[in-house]
Amino acid sequence: MMEFSNGKNKLEEPQTGYKKAEEDLLRKALSTSYTERFHAMTRLMRLNMILKSAKIIHKKMD
Repeated sequence: MMEFSNGKNKLEEPQTGYKKAEEDLLRKALSTSYTERFHAMTRLMRLNMILKSAKIIHKKMD
């Protein structure tokens, strides 16, 4: 993804470090077993159920 730099009309490529980190994360995710993926998904589903029923209470700060 290209981005504009400092409001000028100059486009910059994303930094190579971010691109490499993104590729490394993708490789790691693809190398996980189906069992590990299943356990990760069930953890996310449980967290979703917990957060759905959570009540957020707000107190005014003086």
